[in-house]
Amino acid sequence: MRRVLILLMVAAFVSVAQAQTSFSCSCGAHPPGPPPNRTLKPYANAPEDLRPFSKFTTPYYEHYQNLIEYNGAARDLPDGSLNELSEIRIGFLAPLYDHPEQALGKRMLNGAQMAIDEVNAAGGYCGKPFHLVVHNDYDNWQTNSAAAPGVPKDSAIWGSASNDAVRMIYDDKVWAMFGSISAESTHIALRLSLKAETPIVNSASTDPTIPETIIPWYFTDIQDDRVQGYTLARHIYTELGLKRVALLRVNDRYGRFGVMKFRDASRRLGHPVVIEQKFRPGDTDFRRQLRVIQDSRVDAIVIWADIGPTAGILQQMEELGIKVRVFGSHRTIGEELIKLAGPAAEGFEGLYPYDPTRTDPRWLDFVSRYEARFHEKPDHFASLAFDAMQVLLNAICRAGLNRGRIRDALTGITSHKGVTGEMIMDPNCKNIAPMYLGRVHNGVIEYRRITMDKPGATSGATEKMPPNPAPPAAKGATEQTPRPAKPYARVGEEGVQYAGPTINEHSDHRLEIGVFGPLAEQAVSSPEVLAWIRALGPGTETVSLVAIPSRLSWGKASNELVKAVYERHVVAVIALDRPSSHLAEQIAVKSFVPVIALSSDRALTTTNIPWVFRLPDNTPLLQALHILSDAIERAGASRGKIREVLASGEPVAGVRFQSTGEVR
Repeated sequence: MRRVLILLMVAAFVSVAQAQTSFSCSCGAHPPGPPPNRTLKPYANAPEDLRPFSKFTTPYYEHYQNLIEYNGAARDLPDGSLNELSEIRIGFLAPLYDHPEQALGKRMLNGAQMAIDEVNAAGGYCGKPFHLVVHNDYDNWQTNSAAAPGVPKDSAIWGSASNDAVRMIYDDKVWAMFGSISAESTHIALRLSLKAETPIVNSASTDPTIPETIIPWYFTDIQDDRVQGYTLARHIYTELGLKRVALLRVNDRYGRFGVMKFRDASRRLGHPVVIEQKFRPGDTDFRRQLRVIQDSRVDAIVIWADIGPTAGILQQMEELGIKVRVFGSHRTIGEELIKLAGPAAEGFEGLYPYDPTRTDPRWLDFVSRYEARFHEKPDHFASLAFDAMQVLLNAICRAGLNRGRIRDALTGITSHKGVTGEMIMDPNCKNIAPMYLGRVHNGVIEYRRITMDKPGATSGATEKMPPNPAPPAAKGATEQTPRPAKPYARVGEEGVQYAGPTINEHSDHRLEIGVFGPLAEQAVSSPEVLAWIRALGPGTETVSLVAIPSRLSWGKASNELVKAVYERHVVAVIALDRPSSHLAEQIAVKSFVPVIALSSDRALTTTNIPWVFRLPDNTPLLQALHILSDAIERAGASRGKIREVLASGEPVAGVRFQSTGEVR
């Protein structure tokens, strides 16, 4: 009997051993291989009227339209051995403590960790769990206090992100990196990924320059600031018909780089940004910036900041009685805005990567699971991190434990449907799907789909991207007629207008004209100029000349000119040569004073500054004085009215100026 029992136990062990040896993990069994080339033209699916120089010329070459190639040896390295691994590590970098954005970083961590835990519950990678190796991306600019009790801070401004990326790759031996929110840290980690040939996946940084580094190891599922800026510009200028827009942004990299594409789009649509104001991170009083914007008589304000400052701005606008349309970037809108700003948020509109109010089962199920675990609703930092981590885990499973092939699996993705909705990946491995516009109405945010395309146009973002470049035309085929060449640029030829604040009249009866140039003293004391002054005769208003020498150090010359404008209140300036004309032009645009420039440099009048009027460099000073004297006689002692007379197109002392400042 005992012998029979022993035989049965041996048979059981043998069957278990056979079952274990026959089990095979499907992860890595069929790696995707290098992705085929694909092209998307134009870059980011930008409409023609929003593309650089599209009104003037066709570029001979455009970057970022083809898939970034990788021809290194990472694919040929041996795969990681499961027998030697207890877990599959993924590096994570985000602001988690000692950082003003730590709340966003923690939500990002929640979404990424939730995706990992759900995949691990389903078996992980061949029974081995995925493990998130977490590193804090603290605020490198604040180095006076410890990051946490007993944890010293790195004193190097750029040291934190680079050191943590190095630790993840070489000490933690991760198979991929995830993060960060900060564009600076993401740029640094991207350089490390190039060196160590390790994929980096992002779900929160919108800096458009990150994928434009042409580093073939990057993947992101959030629409960048180019898509956001172009989309917002289309809505404001084309859909709503607004014309005068101010920018109010935080003075950090997110704000500086975030508004660049909106500024570009505004200029290309014919409405350059009227004024841009900034505030420091952590500021809570925005009244000074708002008053400056209010004086500029704008139709709308675009805010590029986080929800906290946005709420403060909206409340202080209400306090100051500023009633204009207000718009914002993706980090300005959410339920938290309504809680912080209250009724002041009514009518605010902000971009969002997806529609958080939709009712499809997959989204609702994710929201339910997230709320049950973290006791709050997921924002887009959490939701996009969940989606991006799922994409990464799936890529690792398909590719196996080989960083080069993981990169191939990520790069080959052309579209993905996550819990946040449909994503469209361009050849730079970034999501360019159309965004949503959230509008606060009756205390609730209503979302709708919005694109950067002209109304009625079909969005290029839904078109399929060809897997390979188009083949050359067959022999004998008729070639497409090339687009006719256009002038490279037409600048300052369509008229220049002044739409700033009203200029008060000079209160003194003694009017002074500044003469700025290398020999200003000799010029104003020449016999013919002195004779002209005597010929003016007695009157209620006497014109005199102020000589401002420019043959000084550049700083001293500019100081003398500033004193003449702001302290002596000259009603106009005559600049005697090209260098002095350019310096006077910079003062004119700031202080609203008309300038007659005696220079043959047409660049003076192609900057669309409505205060500069150019005469050839051989024009006598006396002729410029006759022109100004005639304008003053008609306009009185107001700089603004003198400018209007000069720009009217009517003869002034026998000379007609265009509104651009050029002689007709």
